[in-house]
Amino acid sequence: MKTMTVGEFKSQFSKVIEKVKRGEEIGVTYGKDKEVVGVFSPPKKKKLKRKLGILEGKVKVVFAKDFKMTEEEFIDL
Repeated sequence: MKTMTVGEFKSQFSKVIEKVKRGEEIGVTYGKDKEVVGVFSPPKKKKLKRKLGILEGKVKVVFAKDFKMTEEEFIDL
């Protein structure tokens, strides 16, 4: 985790936001002891739950993490 003082953070706010969007964590320090008072990090991605309709609770379906299907593939089924 990279750290910066409050003054650096204020003067480089737009750059910090871009770094956080790329996945970096930035710690903000304050005072003579340079104590970390806050951490800016990207949000955690939520795991989407797919509903199975009338089969919910009766079957279990597991999709691979790299599962992808285009609309054209879906329509052709």
